[in-house]
Amino acid sequence: MKTSPLLPFAISILTVPSLFAADALPGSETFQGFHTHPLLQSLGNVLLFAAIGIAAAIIGYKLFDKFTPGDLHKEIIEHKNIAAAIVAAAVIIGVSIIIAASMLG
Repeated sequence: MKTSPLLPFAISILTVPSLFAADALPGSETFQGFHTHPLLQSLGNVLLFAAIGIAAAIIGYKLFDKFTPGDLHKEIIEHKNIAAAIVAAAVIIGVSIIIAASMLG
């Protein structure tokens, strides 16, 4: 009977996670470095951070529009300028990445 060369790899993949399963004790306040919170407190935190993040993204876009020549909003809405819309999207995504990085750590 010939064994597959992938058998040792499959066994290691299946057994390694079980070695770390005993690290978390049931009923403890932390689960592998994460603190548990009640559901309503967690939902409140999500809503708070979402509101702050959206407000900061809008403020970042408005500041970019103010400090660049021309009116970016007018170019997008009235003149249907796709290039201006792509620039505006890039600015919002860039500001959102910075906000997310600041919230995480």
